[in-house]
Amino acid sequence: MALKQVTDASFVDDVLNQKGVVVVDFWAPWCGPCRMLGPVLEKAAETLPDGVQIVKYNVDECQDVASQLGVRGIPTLAVYKDGQLQAQQAGAMNSAQFSEFLKNFI
Repeated sequence: MALKQVTDASFVDDVLNQKGVVVVDFWAPWCGPCRMLGPVLEKAAETLPDGVQIVKYNVDECQDVASQLGVRGIPTLAVYKDGQLQAQQAGAMNSAQFSEFLKNFI
């Protein structure tokens, strides 16, 4: 399942104006750890409860939101709940680590 791509232009509608939990994956195609995290997120997206979604933000194509959040390394996950930033976590993680990270917000 392909995850929705968000951009600087769509970020407000796709993330900030959403009810529930939105996990934003800041990534780039050339980033090895990002490519390792991608399948973990795609698999997780198949079993997420209602009100929880994962979206991808390509830092090669957009930089404004990443810059505003102070994203310095990728992959970085930012968790929003009802449009409010709850947490940021840098670095790749496996399925178990991602599940443990996410359960703090759902």
